[in-house]
Amino acid sequence: MTSSSARATTGDGVAGQSAVYTAASMYYVQGETMEVIARHLGVSRSTVSRLLSRAREQGVVRIELREPGAAGSLGHHLLDLHGVRARIVPVREGTTEIHRLQQVAAVAASTLTEMIDAEVAALSPHACAEPGGAGGAAARGLETAPGDGLVVGVAWGTTMNEVSTALSSRPVPGLTIVQLNGASEPLQDGPSASDLLARMGHSLGARTITFPVPAFFDQVTTREAMWSERSVKRVLAVAARARIAVFGVGSLDSELPSQVYAGGHLTRSDLAIARREEVVGDVCTVLLRADGTWRDIDLNARATGPTPAQLARVPRRLCVVAGTGKARAALAALRARVATDLVIDDATARAVLALGSRQEPRKDRT
Repeated sequence: MTSSSARATTGDGVAGQSAVYTAASMYYVQGETMEVIARHLGVSRSTVSRLLSRAREQGVVRIELREPGAAGSLGHHLLDLHGVRARIVPVREGTTEIHRLQQVAAVAASTLTEMIDAEVAALSPHACAEPGGAGGAAARGLETAPGDGLVVGVAWGTTMNEVSTALSSRPVPGLTIVQLNGASEPLQDGPSASDLLARMGHSLGARTITFPVPAFFDQVTTREAMWSERSVKRVLAVAARARIAVFGVGSLDSELPSQVYAGGHLTRSDLAIARREEVVGDVCTVLLRADGTWRDIDLNARATGPTPAQLARVPRRLCVVAGTGKARAALAALRARVATDLVIDDATARAVLALGSRQEPRKDRT
């Protein structure tokens, strides 16, 4: 192969896409080394590395790792104790917390894409033997009006900000992404809910719907009044149709500050009340105690996110956790049964299981 043909093969056109596929097939399927692929394509080894990176970014290659579910594994223990399907992310000891978060976010982004694929397949015409029969418009899925496509609910925060950054570009026809909890812009530096949704919408080719209310209202009466407004009702109606929800866990104690507490969304007085109420963290801005209870925490009457009971109506619920500082909050979330699926780093998974073996079992409160 001449150098000119090599350049054509590795460009951005059809030939370039062919080179991306060829490199990916030889490396991941055929087990060839980069040196062999470079000779085959007539390019440098560094060019092969770029082709493989492009293959992953464009979705030509999707890497899936599943921890063996044998008895004794971290995933098995989490499933047995909390009924959650867990993907354990191995992270090297001594790493920084931001690197740990990025590693977990990368696996969470891949997991979310797989969940979306599964739901889209379930909504496809093949999911219903009689296109005009039982199942109706929802079963016919992407051939229906836009309102009948897949809806994914997304919470905002530091963790979800990293997940949105890690998503590969892979448009999903008919997809709608809706913000689950309100979020005024943070007073301090921190992730923006609108930017997060924009990134996810761009990567997945989705329509996005923001939730234009604060994370917490100052008055319960204001929240009640807003919930009667048509604009808010429309957003809540879309969120109620979500087949997938994805969210992180906020913690009062984590090394990387959770934006609910660090972004000025709660006052110092509010935070003092939360500590008196023995709050350890939150999911979608709904505050939780260590035993998973939340109903009688007064601050939750001013929160704008879905409660654990409301989240439970969503068929697939992906919780993303990184950092041992979030172990107490993560255990509270699992005890509140907010998740069906969990992506968590190995050290935090071990910390959650250790805490669960020491703490009192959850108690029902009214």
